[in-house]
Amino acid sequence: MLRHGLYEQVINKNLSEKIDDSAQLIEKRNIDKAEAPHILSGYLAEIIEKGLSSLSSDDIEGQLGLANKIVSAVTELTGDDEFNGMSVDERAEQLLAVANMQNNADTMKRRITMTRPETSLASSSLFTGAGHEPQMMTELKKEIVSADRIDMLVSFIKWSGLVLIIDELQEFTARGGKLRVITTSYMGATDVKAVEELSKLPHTEIKVSYDTERTRLHAKSYIFYRDTGFTTAYVGSSNMSNAAMTSGLEWNLKITAHDQPHTIRKINATFENYWNSTDFSLYSPDDRVHLMQALKAEKYHGDNSDYSFDIRPFSYQQEILDKLTAEREIRGHYKNLVVAATGTGKTVISAFDYKRFRQANGRARLLFVAHRKEILKQSIKCFRGVLHDANFGDLCFGGVTPESLENLFISIETFNSQALDKIT
Repeated sequence: MLRHGLYEQVINKNLSEKIDDSAQLIEKRNIDKAEAPHILSGYLAEIIEKGLSSLSSDDIEGQLGLANKIVSAVTELTGDDEFNGMSVDERAEQLLAVANMQNNADTMKRRITMTRPETSLASSSLFTGAGHEPQMMTELKKEIVSADRIDMLVSFIKWSGLVLIIDELQEFTARGGKLRVITTSYMGATDVKAVEELSKLPHTEIKVSYDTERTRLHAKSYIFYRDTGFTTAYVGSSNMSNAAMTSGLEWNLKITAHDQPHTIRKINATFENYWNSTDFSLYSPDDRVHLMQALKAEKYHGDNSDYSFDIRPFSYQQEILDKLTAEREIRGHYKNLVVAATGTGKTVISAFDYKRFRQANGRARLLFVAHRKEILKQSIKCFRGVLHDANFGDLCFGGVTPESLENLFISIETFNSQALDKIT
């Protein structure tokens, strides 16, 4: 009695007898002629592996003999001379690498060994972040330096992730390797510094989607093309960030062209489709401001703030604003102190004063310092409401790093730590 459920299995003689003797409802279909090579080769691979395993593990000669008999049968039945040279050599070896002998043999051998990924180039595998597995970050490093061409598709790029592999990418592109990267402004998570550093690499192109409402790219893949045909791709949940590439609970499937050529072809075709889509724009240093604005808009997209309405100061606030203007324009005093009770709207006064000063003088820079991040977040929203600019200003506290120092809302703790010296 066959178990109830779904199947997708070649019907062999044993299974055919069970089906014929079964009183169950059976659904079958003929093997499609176009799919027959793929379906039957998969079935034969199971039989051949089982047959080879049934021989003694010490009997390598017997296993080679069985393998070569299969090759001989294929050669005889197809009449194709191409199969004549496909018998396994009696020395039972695998080719692992070929290199130009520009240096001495020992140096080249050590280099090849160091740059070879621990996981197979011919068999697909799964990374789950488990302790006994190779770390994805270390594997990516080796994949990079042993590739001939690289495509990367990630929702966002963090500097903390890029810095882990930047040395290998520099080595790869310096020797002429072509690198293409597709990313987005999704959730405002991308670091402008990371994109800029990538754009400085030779033979490197970056495309960015600024419209995340229409182009909701959430895919992550790292594709390493090799002229030898042993292309590999990592597809899963890891964006380019430190946590995702090291300690995060991320799942990534390493796919190889050797055992899943159809999947690699689909990955390549889909990447090319994205690359040639008008939804993604080629990044250049001139696009820095555009990227910063898109990231800010995404980062604060969910704060439910409406910057379209007019905010007007109360009469007592307007009186203070008029006095500040008089101090500057009449008395020439540009260092002024406003003292007001809690809840009277000092932040609103400062926002309107900044707006008036900027209108009168053109460019104006702002440093807003407070002791709590909640105050900073409320204050930046106030300024954006007064200025009708959802992208105004940058926050700087804890792990939040600003993209610009032009209009900065910073905590006292961060200010005292002199972290500004590290901001570029």
